[in-house]
Amino acid sequence: MPIQKVLVVDDSKTELMFLTDLLQKKGLSVKTAENAEDAFRRLAEEKPDLILMDVVMPGQNGFQLTRAITRDPLYADVPIIMCTSKNQETDRVWGMRQGARDYITKPVDADELMAKIKALS
Repeated sequence: MPIQKVLVVDDSKTELMFLTDLLQKKGLSVKTAENAEDAFRRLAEEKPDLILMDVVMPGQNGFQLTRAITRDPLYADVPIIMCTSKNQETDRVWGMRQGARDYITKPVDADELMAKIKALS
C-alpha cells in the first residue's frame, strides 16, 4: 500500500515546518503533533500510513510513544520512522526495539528520508 498520509511528531516548530514542506512537495498529506497527547489525538482523528517520530520531547519521549503506538492493536500496523538528533548506535537499536521500522538522524537528508518512505510502501 503506497504511503499517502504522514503524521509528523516533533516538539520543534522548525522541524515540523521543514518536514511538512518536504513531504507535501512530494505529494503526501501531512498532519503534525507536538507531543504524545497531541499525537494520540491525531491518530484518533485519522489513521496515518506512516509516522515520523522525534525522540527528545517534553513529557513522553519518542521511544515511549513509539512503544505505546506499536503495542496498540489499532495502530500496530502503522510504520514508524524515528527522526531524531540522537545519533548513537545505541539510540538506533533502542528505537528499533521499541517498534520503529527505521531510524534517520537530523539534519534530515530529503533523499534518504524519501528512500526510507518508499521502502516501506
